[in-house]
Amino acid sequence: MSNNFPILIITGRPAAGKSEVIDFLKKTPANERSERFHIGEFEELDDFLYVWESFETDDILTKHGKERVWTDEKYWFKDHFIWNLYIERISLEYRKKVAREPNYHESGKTVVIEFARGGEDGIHEALTYLHEDILKRVKLIYIRVPYEESVRKNHRRARPGQEDSILFHSLPDAKMEFYYKTNDWDKLEAADPNTIDVNGIKIPYAVFENMPEKTNDPALLAGELERVTKKLWTA
Repeated sequence: MSNNFPILIITGRPAAGKSEVIDFLKKTPANERSERFHIGEFEELDDFLYVWESFETDDILTKHGKERVWTDEKYWFKDHFIWNLYIERISLEYRKKVAREPNYHESGKTVVIEFARGGEDGIHEALTYLHEDILKRVKLIYIRVPYEESVRKNHRRARPGQEDSILFHSLPDAKMEFYYKTNDWDKLEAADPNTIDVNGIKIPYAVFENMPEKTNDPALLAGELERVTKKLWTA
């Protein structure tokens, strides 16, 4: 039996610290990562890559005089469904991995899924679009920061010329407010302190408290991550 999570979701507001946690895990020695955090050799599925691909595809269409499909010229989404399409893409990529390697999880490998969602039902809606093969195996970490901290860190991480980077992309303030000022985490947590009901499946979760900020200090990050992963491992 593996000592590692098969699938772990890390979610939260933009710039909450999700990518910093994943970057920390990439730099942690494999034995320590497995023993302390129950995360083995892992692959990341981050829907930001699909977001950026949508922008690039629409720009190519514009270049050739074609109609943009998913975004307007200022990169506002035309159709809310695209958020769920990205989750379907994650599900598809996961199922292809397992199809190619049926003993994927038995070997101790972990898949880490990262996404941010806002709106009155954003996180829960996203979870409902995950394939049941994921839902039956997954546990979830929510990285908690208030909206104001999300905005501050969104400004801080911006690196001109690296807008396509997972670590250094940044949203304009208007899009932060429109898409992410509210989210449904408080509602999910109030409904059950330990699990989220998704399509009749109970998903165990734990909250990584990132106030005051821990993800900018490897020692603090490790301590909080160990706390939440221990809770999930024993759930």
